[in-house]
Amino acid sequence: MDFPLTLIPIFERAGKIFGKVEIVSRRPDRTLARSCYGEMYRRARRLARALELAGLARGDRVATLMWNHATHLEAYFGVPIAGGVLHTLNLRLHGHELAYIANHARDRFLIVDDVLLPVYESFRDQAPFERVFVVPTTGEPVQRSSESYEDFLAAADDDFIYPTLEENEAAAMCFTSGTTGKPKGVAYSHRALVLHSFAACMEDSFGVGHREVILPCSSMFHANAWGIPYSAALAGAKLIFPGRHLDPESVLDLIASEQVTITTGVPTIWLAVLCSLEKNPGRWKFAKPVRITCGGSAVPESLLRRLDRFGFQITHLWGMTETTPLATTSRLKSTMSQSSEDEKYRTRALQGYPVPFVELRVQGPKGEAPWDGITFGELEARGPWVAGNYFEAPETSDRWTRDGWFRTGDIASINPEGYIKIVDRSKDLIKSGGEWISSVDLENALMGHPAVAEAAVIGLPHPKWDERPLAVVVLKEGAQAQPEELREFLAAKFAKWQIPDGFAFVAELPHTSVGKLLKTKLREQYANWKWE
Repeated sequence: MDFPLTLIPIFERAGKIFGKVEIVSRRPDRTLARSCYGEMYRRARRLARALELAGLARGDRVATLMWNHATHLEAYFGVPIAGGVLHTLNLRLHGHELAYIANHARDRFLIVDDVLLPVYESFRDQAPFERVFVVPTTGEPVQRSSESYEDFLAAADDDFIYPTLEENEAAAMCFTSGTTGKPKGVAYSHRALVLHSFAACMEDSFGVGHREVILPCSSMFHANAWGIPYSAALAGAKLIFPGRHLDPESVLDLIASEQVTITTGVPTIWLAVLCSLEKNPGRWKFAKPVRITCGGSAVPESLLRRLDRFGFQITHLWGMTETTPLATTSRLKSTMSQSSEDEKYRTRALQGYPVPFVELRVQGPKGEAPWDGITFGELEARGPWVAGNYFEAPETSDRWTRDGWFRTGDIASINPEGYIKIVDRSKDLIKSGGEWISSVDLENALMGHPAVAEAAVIGLPHPKWDERPLAVVVLKEGAQAQPEELREFLAAKFAKWQIPDGFAFVAELPHTSVGKLLKTKLREQYANWKWE
């Protein structure tokens, strides 16, 4: 039973057993391209052979600068089965950040969508790539000054033979979004990705099976699209790729036309989808209930409740780039069937309990915190797909404890049932008059107000109380709300000293490249806020 856990058996299974199962990609012009796992299998083997003939050595990094589509899926398999390391570049980063990441990773080759050539041009002069292959997503011929990805594949033969891979070799790599300091690289082993794929397929995780139709709105350029490309291939599930079209109407059109049963993405996507559903309640017809796996930031309870009415059920999860990323899912236990509706929603709004083989604990000043749902501290994690270090960054070794736990930087509590509640990021907790205030709790509560579309709460210096919370609020189109009205709304759930002293109303909030609230920018913007 000494059988190496590599991506090769997943790839072989998808191509040979589920070869006829569809893979659908939305092109830049919004038309749909239809292929299948069999075609992906043949083309990914061609890519592996082409890279081999181009001189790819064991462990060489092959970068991608691509949207979510079938050709990106080819790279997800073609690069690692050849012994290379797939390095997905975050196309929403600034050119100088991309240059830093590509150089730090020592990327050798790049595969880039033609529509993303302007992004590549922004750091081309600083990039280390030996060769760059352009994917013609628009159907237009690739300019002579560039190498065509299709010509690269066509020049290869069909004589690819799998190298003997070790399960602990790196198969993929992703860099953190770098909201604090420079981005840090996380390498994923074949073993980690295989085990993560099994866990994601479990009913109490993503619930991926052969009969599912999956729309990953989580980016393939960050955290492995939450593992969906690998778990879907393992199960033989139909995949629908949205390309760059993540506006709510485009997402809903795909869900309706392709009868999607599972989709993934950050809360900002589903907040926008909810607004479209509420504005146009009869526009889309859905053949089946839709299961949404949602993470990246806390999911407001109000979003759970309102989407349920349309047959869209959110399962909250928590994870990080460093956890591959799945670490928890918030499913209701069978023992909770008699709980009240309000209790069930409160539980679903938590980050959930750990998936199998992931261990979590909360560490406070006096050691491990009890599972009482009250005591909070820094959340630490370990498991077979939790990173053990950052790529060539020895200065970050203090992120791991001596006994091998990863310090996440999230502040959390664990209740007696084992459910995690992320109180805040350590840098976002607000300390006012010696007491801690959770910005996340205030944000989620504010988004339960009928006039509020989105909210962010930040701590700003205060002459008397050290820090006080400022709420930055986006109102729904045509809606109105005054600060006093919002304070009164919050007073039902929070003590007076926890309620924001200030409210700022804006048209939109800044987000990171992967959809998280960018509170550093808000703190800069409101650094000179005058308290009344």
